[in-house]
Amino acid sequence: MLGRLWGSTCTLAALYVLSQHLDTAQFGRFTFYLALFLILDSFVDLGTGQIAVRRTASDPGRLRSVLSAARRVRLTTAALGLLAVGVLTWALDEEGAGWILLAALYPLTHTLELTTTVLKNHISWARVVIVRSIASATSLALVLWALTSGVSTPAPFLLAIACGSTLGNLLLHLVSRGHLPPPAPQSEPESARLLLREALPIGLAGLCQQTYFWIDNVFVRPICGQEELGRYNLAVRLMSFGIMAAVYAAMASLPWLTREHRAGRLGPAVARLAAPMFLLGGLGTGVVWGLPEPILGLFGEGQSFTSAAPALRWLMLGGLAVYAGAPLLTAVVASGSSTAVLRIAATGLVINLLGNSLLVPSMGIEGAALATLATEIWVVVGAASTLVKAGAGPVVNRRAWLWLGGPLGFALGYGLSLWARSVLGV
Repeated sequence: MLGRLWGSTCTLAALYVLSQHLDTAQFGRFTFYLALFLILDSFVDLGTGQIAVRRTASDPGRLRSVLSAARRVRLTTAALGLLAVGVLTWALDEEGAGWILLAALYPLTHTLELTTTVLKNHISWARVVIVRSIASATSLALVLWALTSGVSTPAPFLLAIACGSTLGNLLLHLVSRGHLPPPAPQSEPESARLLLREALPIGLAGLCQQTYFWIDNVFVRPICGQEELGRYNLAVRLMSFGIMAAVYAAMASLPWLTREHRAGRLGPAVARLAAPMFLLGGLGTGVVWGLPEPILGLFGEGQSFTSAAPALRWLMLGGLAVYAGAPLLTAVVASGSSTAVLRIAATGLVINLLGNSLLVPSMGIEGAALATLATEIWVVVGAASTLVKAGAGPVVNRRAWLWLGGPLGFALGYGLSLWARSVLGV
């Protein structure tokens, strides 16, 4: 959690200084490509990370051969992603296309990041967190160095962020490889094709998730303009900062939930994880709900970021849904229902596309935020119903009252925000 907090703080710090340095349109272009690279990360992974955990959490002897197959898959997807970025920058005639292409090389190092599977299987995150923290600090330091060097266009800053990520992946491989177990005697090489076939439903689901989280850029940029895109993406980044606890807890819990599923205890296990997370999310959402203008105002009144306050409110409610939905969807992955994960995510993407196409033309960035909220609510409903059908319902009768923590936490957080307004005059 502390590592995630540090990484997100570095990202927000970089966004803050760039929001002061770039004009609103340039800041919009910068955040557009940041969003594109997040989608690219999901495409390069394509479910290989989760399948590597699922195949080796209870069978560490397969780890080296599984990682070898997964790396071959990632090398292919990274090359395809680089080609796609090149075509996009050419089609849009983007300024600084060369810098953007250089930045798009960093996903190739995701092949090395797979080595951390050995640490993930033991839910041993100390080394991973330290390296990720170093990488985040490096990205921020390179952004600040570029600023002092007189860089005035968005593309070189993208390369600065990518260099930090590249360093992180290289270091992760170096600190993890010494913990790899020896290969099982007479183990056969894993087939990259079969691994991809198994990973594809989860990979496409993850790609759908990243796409529906960022596809609103495709609607906001041409309809509302790059200035509004910059304001909206700042609100989205704040939401992303707010949901880091839910995303991290869900990701870290996959090996545990997989083992609990095999022991027939998946329903109670996911309830123990998700209900307290929902309480935490409600508390944070309530605070932001009452203070959107002061929070956005920290990034500069001159850029009119405070006009995104209504969108930020809806986005934070979507974030509250993530605090329930992320653990539930991870439980669906742990149960082995890859097709169900894909169905939930693909339906979410359709809902998001429809919502953006209908709401952005009439409501602008607030409509995009409402589309995100509707999508995240669907994920909660879809994941919960899938678990119920599988006999692993997340509501345990004697502890069902714990799910009231989300609304109660929201009320408490909102009360704290009103107190802060009255006492601090914000």
